[in-house]
Amino acid sequence: MLEYPVFTESMKKTHTILIPDMLPVHFTLFTKVFGSYGYNMELLTTSTRTVIDEGLKNVHNDTCYPALLVIGQFMEALKSGRYDVNKVALMITQTGGGCRASNYIHLLRKTLKDTFPQVPVISLNFSGLDKGSAFQITAPMFLKLLYAILYGDMLMVIYNQCKPYELVEGESDRVRNKLIDTISNYFISGNEYTKTKKIYALILDSFAKVERSKDKKIKVGIVGEIYVKYSPLANNHLEEFLISEGCEPVVPTLLEFCLYCAISTVNDGHMYNFFNKSVFAMGIGYNVILAKHREFNNTIKNHGVFTAPHDFEHLRTLADKFINQGVHMGEGWLITAEMGALIESGTENVICTQPFGCLPNHIVAKGMSRVIKNAYPQANLVAIDYDPGATKVNQENRIKLMLANAKDKDAILV
Repeated sequence: MLEYPVFTESMKKTHTILIPDMLPVHFTLFTKVFGSYGYNMELLTTSTRTVIDEGLKNVHNDTCYPALLVIGQFMEALKSGRYDVNKVALMITQTGGGCRASNYIHLLRKTLKDTFPQVPVISLNFSGLDKGSAFQITAPMFLKLLYAILYGDMLMVIYNQCKPYELVEGESDRVRNKLIDTISNYFISGNEYTKTKKIYALILDSFAKVERSKDKKIKVGIVGEIYVKYSPLANNHLEEFLISEGCEPVVPTLLEFCLYCAISTVNDGHMYNFFNKSVFAMGIGYNVILAKHREFNNTIKNHGVFTAPHDFEHLRTLADKFINQGVHMGEGWLITAEMGALIESGTENVICTQPFGCLPNHIVAKGMSRVIKNAYPQANLVAIDYDPGATKVNQENRIKLMLANAKDKDAILV
């Protein structure tokens, strides 16, 4: 008998499902995808100090920072009075593997047991990690989520190439918000969301109309642990800070992480000489997603206005150059490969964001910095730790020092 409540079929009509914020644009599109299947979902965007305080109350401070923030955001929402706690469910992702992220759900259920025992927790995973829930990812739903990732990535990549250069303040945000509404309606209305060429063209053409300056900006890549890399709550709105400092943030796509997860399973099969349903499924999934990834990149290149991300197979080549592809605890070899690819493509300033105490990411990020520097002497790298005790001022000062070095280098080149 289960010791915790599960999400039942009848709750689909009565409950609001809350999801924590990581990628605001992508997750907004996810809520529309799930909404098209009858689920009432709401994205939490609270980023006050209360979130951290709630996390510290309910999670040991040695637990990784993402877990603390996710659970803190949930607890803040449940205690806020904004929701009927008898008609609320919580959704959290699980990737499996050796990362502590797969234990978040157990920490959350333990927290809820004494305070909100009636609130069910839904696991969003593709590995069968959680049993008994009526919430299931079907093949059509998975396909819609893949399209949501593609459009979310396109919006993120092109927005970051427009926002730092816009001549009319707020124009990039206005365009992005309008596009989010349009694409959301496609997910709700029918099969229009499958017309990638049409939607890509709409995104690219809309941003191309934003008036932009031709001033040269310092490009700064952002890599690291997936939650801290993408979440404004976790990284203290890093992208906004870089833009305010006159920089162009360059953030790798979420699709790259999906490809990394898929190929890691296939690689394990090759290295440890086994073949099962997971290896077979992930092999097919990898080829399908890689084709979508290349269509994504080629569309940007052919449009001719913006810069496309790097090819994922090139990332794998870089991984083999610096680190074995068998290293895939946390974000594994992906971080090292992304640093190399960013530097090769002209983004020589790279920030590695990581939760303090995240051993896998310290090894494959900070631990590989010397190897990267040896290969690319021009690289300007800085690792920033994020945890409840790290002040925003200290983090930003370290980034400003990195930017000062970048500006000095540019001045010498000129």
